Amino acid sequence: MSKFYSLAPLDKNGEPFDFKQLEGKVVLIVNVASKCGFTPQYKELEELYEKYKDQDFVVLGFPCNQFGHQEPGTQDQIVEFCRLNFGVSFPLMKKVDVNGADADPVYVYLKDQKSGLLGFKGIKWNFEKFLIDKKGNVVNRYSSVTSPSKIEGAVKDLLK
Repeated sequence: MSKFYSLAPLDKNGEPFDFKQLEGKVVLIVNVASKCGFTPQYKELEELYEKYKDQDFVVLGFPCNQFGHQEPGTQDQIVEFCRLNFGVSFPLMKKVDVNGADADPVYVYLKDQKSGLLGFKGIKWNFEKFLIDKKGNVVNRYSSVTSPSKIEGAVKDLLK
């Protein structure tokens, strides 16, 4: 079994979200922020989630305030913003750090599995994306500038 399934970050209510429930699913994990130039990606993330959620696809959003303080709100404010502005229905986790000594274990694991451009391990900005296959393997990492719609082909391939 992949170590991925042993992770259990906190959900938006502060309750453990056991990744065991993701076994057999394709997962896209994204560090998100409400006041970022990439924030409109929420719309495409939700569209992708809605299109494939019934085929065992899940998007998980991890709010993060480490880049330009672009996620300053409380957990309730973040959830409300996402729901009202983008109709977000995919799971949002508790606000986390993705880099540094306090990085959430999910991000420690993801960065260890798949480094970014030129071998850089750290998360460079909001809306970096990690695609995980049905067996818990991190198969790809996408930069902030990669729109979710450009990942759709890879998601479809993994769902086959």
